[in-house]
Amino acid sequence: QVQLVESGGGLVQAGGSLRLSCAASGRTFSSYAMGWFRQAPGKEREFVAAISRSGYTTDYADSVRGRFTISRDNAKNTVFLQMNGLKPEDTGVYFCAAQWTLSSGTLYYGPLEYNYWGQGTQVTVSL
Repeated sequence: QVQLVESGGGLVQAGGSLRLSCAASGRTFSSYAMGWFRQAPGKEREFVAAISRSGYTTDYADSVRGRFTISRDNAKNTVFLQMNGLKPEDTGVYFCAAQWTLSSGTLYYGPLEYNYWGQGTQVTVSL
């Protein structure tokens, strides 16, 4: 099993940047594909970005592509989400998620594909 703890959220003006971190417990972090999701009030949880267990494969939701970057440091059991050019519509609670996989290049896009979740960190983007 793995436990996930997000940090780095906060209040930022439109056009600003934030870097989210997700620290994972356990010694097998490199066996997990990771993802970031977000949830705005009254809306469903939506996919933001994913990274393979190796870190060599990534993908993004169209709404954040070119502005957000997902990365991981397997030596430090941490996955990051660098968010630039933030917009008010990026506001929400951001969650990291983990799914154990044998495949080094597999990505997961749906919330139901992930077994482990953090508690979330709030990101608020003001005009």
